Amino acid sequence: PSGTWLLYLPCTWSIGLAAQPGCLPDGQMLALFGVGAVLMRGAGCTINDMWDRDYDRKVVRTASRPLAAGDISTFQSFVFLGGQLSLAFCVLLCLNYYSIILGAASLSLVITYPLMKRITYWPQLVLGLTFNWGALLGWSAIRGSCEWAVCLPLYFAGVMWTLVYDTIYAHQDKRDDVIIGVKSTALHFKEDTKRWLSGFSLAMLLSLCTAGMNCNQTFPYYSAVAAVGAHLAHQIYTLDIDKPEDCWKKFASNRTIGVLLFVGIVLGNL
Repeated sequence: PSGTWLLYLPCTWSIGLAAQPGCLPDGQMLALFGVGAVLMRGAGCTINDMWDRDYDRKVVRTASRPLAAGDISTFQSFVFLGGQLSLAFCVLLCLNYYSIILGAASLSLVITYPLMKRITYWPQLVLGLTFNWGALLGWSAIRGSCEWAVCLPLYFAGVMWTLVYDTIYAHQDKRDDVIIGVKSTALHFKEDTKRWLSGFSLAMLLSLCTAGMNCNQTFPYYSAVAAVGAHLAHQIYTLDIDKPEDCWKKFASNRTIGVLLFVGIVLGNL
């Protein structure tokens, strides 16, 4: 559920920012993207588990996943993935042509992301590029195309946000990752993690301000950005990277950040 929220929330930011001044965001589009987020998050999990079934058997937290545990076959998972992607494609067909092409372009990222942990210490960056595609897609679904002066800073802010929360998430598994040879930003940053997270957070906040200025956002929006900054500062300051339960707690709290920003966007529009 946390992952689905983190995929969905950048979509809501974009849909909210694309609404006309004085108007609420398009409720039908929010619902449609909600369904799409559930389906694509599920498809991403299926693809991830198919790529990682041998690794997952060696990690305590993931050993009970259906493919790793042998509860289902690879063929069964292919059939299930086909169903998930077919339903997600039906959701995509409800959008305009520009958005259909833009949305389909993200599939290559969805498929290749799980491989990145084998070849680079920055798989969290690729996850950020994948998970925040909705920051582009939400705007184009409302306006018919992307206004890059708004969409690119919003997308970049989302990527920086993902680097924060998924680096925290990766610290849960770092001991197992060293043993099985999987790479992550958590292993790359080590004891410098908080310094890196602070830099990513600052870049996120500056990008959000840029996106807001480029679409004439108002005081409630910038108040929400300030609240996001305070939440991130508290999260990083109190984080214990050597306690998996604390890492999970901090990771899951990022849903609050996404909701705070969405509320600020809506109020700023009104």
